Amino acid sequence: MYEATNNILKWAEKIEGSNAAEWDRLPEIYLYMDQVLTYMDKQLHLFERDENACLLTSSMINNYVKDGFLPRPTQKKYSREHLAILTVVCLLKQVLSIQDIAFLIRTLLKNASKQEMYNRFCAVQSDALHEVCERIKTASPQGEAELMRLVIELSVEANARRTASERILSEISREEKKQAETEHMQEKGKKK
Repeated sequence: MYEATNNILKWAEKIEGSNAAEWDRLPEIYLYMDQVLTYMDKQLHLFERDENACLLTSSMINNYVKDGFLPRPTQKKYSREHLAILTVVCLLKQVLSIQDIAFLIRTLLKNASKQEMYNRFCAVQSDALHEVCERIKTASPQGEAELMRLVIELSVEANARRTASERILSEISREEKKQAETEHMQEKGKKK
């Protein structure tokens, strides 16, 4: 168990010390697909379950573009905006569906710029990681039983937060659809 605890603590220290690159630190130059994958792998490797996991592939990116979730690249080149959206997607897709993430991003962008939305995401992500890492550091020296208790706590909290997030998104989406239908009916009535 000593080696496992050591590995957990090393991971906690690494992830606590690393943050998603803020908007101004994202590459300003356009990147080709292989460059995007290399960059994103460096951004996300600490969030993978193990060394064999992969949070993003070229097929995923192509599907996000095809589904209209990710803007089309310009001459097969991806911008800072693409990298920001891909970062958000990769970090949230373990918790929310792609449709929920798309709705969340669209809704946030109604009141904030892409840069503001992305930097806010990075700040919240950093705070959450710091809090979790502190809990890991506290539990680790106490042994396997305390680590397993922490796993239960974190899992239950994650489920509760996912459930609340989905409910909030569902209710807001339902309200927006109702409002759009009402506006559509009003427009239809004006044309008659």
